[in-house]
Amino acid sequence: MKRIFSFYSIIVLAFALLAGIAVAAESDESSSTAENPAKNQTSRQTNQELQQEIEELNQKVDQLVEAQKKILPSEFNPSFGLVGETIFSYRSRGSAETGSDRPGGYDINQRSVELNAAGSVDPFAKAYVVVNGSADPVTGESSWGIEEAALQTTSLPGNLEVKAGRFFGEFGRLAYIHDHELPVVNRPLVLDQYIGGESRTDGLQVNWLVPTEHYISLTLGVGDQFGGDNPPNFAGDFRKGSGLNYWGRLSTYFELTPDISLEPGISGLVNPSTVAQWAPDPANPPLPIVGGNTLTERERRLVGADLVLSWKPLRNNQFQTLTWGTEVLHSDNRYDVTDPLGNALPGRSVSSYGLYSYLMYKWHRQWSGVVQYEWLEDMVDKQAKTSAYSANITWALSHWNQLRLQYTYTKPNDETGLRPDSAVYLQWAWIIGSHSHGWQQR
Repeated sequence: MKRIFSFYSIIVLAFALLAGIAVAAESDESSSTAENPAKNQTSRQTNQELQQEIEELNQKVDQLVEAQKKILPSEFNPSFGLVGETIFSYRSRGSAETGSDRPGGYDINQRSVELNAAGSVDPFAKAYVVVNGSADPVTGESSWGIEEAALQTTSLPGNLEVKAGRFFGEFGRLAYIHDHELPVVNRPLVLDQYIGGESRTDGLQVNWLVPTEHYISLTLGVGDQFGGDNPPNFAGDFRKGSGLNYWGRLSTYFELTPDISLEPGISGLVNPSTVAQWAPDPANPPLPIVGGNTLTERERRLVGADLVLSWKPLRNNQFQTLTWGTEVLHSDNRYDVTDPLGNALPGRSVSSYGLYSYLMYKWHRQWSGVVQYEWLEDMVDKQAKTSAYSANITWALSHWNQLRLQYTYTKPNDETGLRPDSAVYLQWAWIIGSHSHGWQQR
């Protein structure tokens, strides 16, 4: 495309030069008509040749412009990519003391293999599919599932964009980013618990770029689930509108200086009638027990605020950046409570908070480092609190090959029933073929 525009610029300059020559020739012709008839005849012939060349250049320019409007058949061929991620780790305590689904001590985990395909459906929409494979931490058996499969419009009027299917709903800063693209090895604790990991949903999402000089983006969505670890809400044989999940996000952008930018946003999620959140099934996680009583979620409410402050010097933005990212979440869920004998007790509302904050510094095209702090109140028992501290260094051998070494210290309090532990991770992520999740997922 750049070559086409460069050629286009050369043609325009040539057109201007020839036009100037033509004007100058006409001026000379007027002054010398009476003095030299032979020279006048030669000038006429030259002007005719110049006019012919200008017409030919105009035709070529029109052909180039028309060619850019055409849709090539290859534009509808999907692009394919494969992403792999292996985690080598050592944890100082076993899984019974950390609550992890991975064993303590030494561990090697092929966390995911992600196959993605994307392409244009027609001039008005595009589609993409992400198939993810992972191994069971106990049996080692591999399983594959559709992580994303969505259709997205590209040419709706009014700055509107619609997405439908299975996708990561836009909530907060990191919830809709894939694991291998996070600034740290593991997803923040608050996102794992309050959202359910990645913000996966089967639903519909509408984004509106507000038509103002200042950038403002508004997103609204609806789906029958929200969170990669959460199955669809158990609705029995009939789901009412209150059994769906509704979410929204409002974000904007400020350029404080040519080198410094600020991106704040607010998000909200509500599920008015959770109906146990998932069907009672041995394959699903057990309902939480607090103080011997079983809690069954009946209403899910979550709000969050996030910001990213970035310093990217214009003269060196590929080699040096400093980014501070923070997100605070507030969970305010409603639960039905039953005692160990199955008797109903008064319902309970649990209001809890969690956050993460990281600072990332990139000092070289291939080298960057991150420090992160996390704090979490359990969403069913706010007295159970956990803090975590992480530091890592990343070596990007190329855009498609990356190594990350990270240390994490996790400190839960006594109410969690867990023990503090230290962990060292070595993450190796690689990409084959085409791979992109969009401008916002960064």
